[in-house]
Amino acid sequence: MTVSTALLTDHYELTMLQAALRSGEARRRCVFEAFARRLPDGRRYGVLGGTGRFLEALETFRFGDDELRFLRDTRVVDAETVAWLEGYRFSGQVSGYAEGECYFPGSPVLVVESSFAEGVVLETLALSILNHDTAIASAASRMTSAAGDRPCIEMGSRRTHEEAAVAAARAAYVAGFEATSNLEAGRRHGVPTTGTAAHAFTLLYDSEREAFTAQVESLGRGTTLLVDTYDVRTAVDLALEIAGPELGAVRLDSGDLLIQATEVRHQLDAAGNHDTKIIVTSDLDEYAIAGLAAGPVSGYGVGTALVTGSGAPTASMVYKLVQREDASGRLAPVAKKSKDKTSVGGRKWALRRRSPEGVAQAEVIGIGEHPVDDGDDRSLMVELVRDGDVVDHQDIHEARARHAASRDELPRAARQLSRGEPVIPTFYEQEHA
Repeated sequence: MTVSTALLTDHYELTMLQAALRSGEARRRCVFEAFARRLPDGRRYGVLGGTGRFLEALETFRFGDDELRFLRDTRVVDAETVAWLEGYRFSGQVSGYAEGECYFPGSPVLVVESSFAEGVVLETLALSILNHDTAIASAASRMTSAAGDRPCIEMGSRRTHEEAAVAAARAAYVAGFEATSNLEAGRRHGVPTTGTAAHAFTLLYDSEREAFTAQVESLGRGTTLLVDTYDVRTAVDLALEIAGPELGAVRLDSGDLLIQATEVRHQLDAAGNHDTKIIVTSDLDEYAIAGLAAGPVSGYGVGTALVTGSGAPTASMVYKLVQREDASGRLAPVAKKSKDKTSVGGRKWALRRRSPEGVAQAEVIGIGEHPVDDGDDRSLMVELVRDGDVVDHQDIHEARARHAASRDELPRAARQLSRGEPVIPTFYEQEHA
């Protein structure tokens, strides 16, 4: 049975709908846009995540018997509004940046064109998905950038809500993580999964030797053995004795990881295990990953910092009405003017201005019409929904490749972890009179 997403929303979305229906203004044609006024403090770029999940949620945004009964019983809205919601089907257009694309302040990452009634009720759904997944994807991109060619594994399920864990694994994969520990993310989204054993497995046995033997006999010599339960050097010696030259990897999860990795690499090499990898975990973030770059580390397992956005748990995106039909039937720009929360009126299109060498130079946003391509630029907007039907579901494997290309296009300074301004500026081109 398909689960409705219709009540994954805020109360005031429906009370606005009720008032607009009663006044007769709900049918006005409108344009809503999701964007971020600024990047998290000190960040140089952001990464759009969650577009595919939003489109899936849009397809199940229906008010069935249970949802309608709840609204009636709790008197959230009046009977006329409940009757309107019973037949709700989004019939408008949605466009925006493709998932995995880098974005900047003002980037129109999602554009919804519909009646006021059809579009306003999607605000909370869109923002809850985009803000979460974008925060994770943006943090993940910084981590995979710092890791270079070394793989990162997402393993934060035990540090967040169970559904957030699935979404986080998906977003991290889009931004370059190789795999996740979360099996539901594998089943639901096709993210590769991986995992071997925790300290509890070692502690189950009377000795570390028995634990390692049991794991190798069950999972094969290519498994990854966790070697820091008791004494690292002793554990590595045991691992070498039990698994021999075919030992796949050892994992370090505590202590000074750089020193320990260096010592373990010498120990492995001295035994002839030059191909045995060293995986490190233990509260890693992008700065810790960068600090381990000079060490003999083969890969990173990242949990808490990733699923909490590494200091920026939300992308602070907003969903604003930027254009609405006026009395003459013309779509006119509207904008919020309040202090520190301004918005730019008018429907937007965007492209990335690039140098002849293909390096991004600016985010150029056209207001009321497409910005002018000077010959080296790349259009950023794609059609996602046409007349209510999803036409591009945003495949995560394509999004992953897209992100890699988008990040590579940015100036080299984008990969710096030091605090700074957005690596390219945002320019607006006004509609010609």
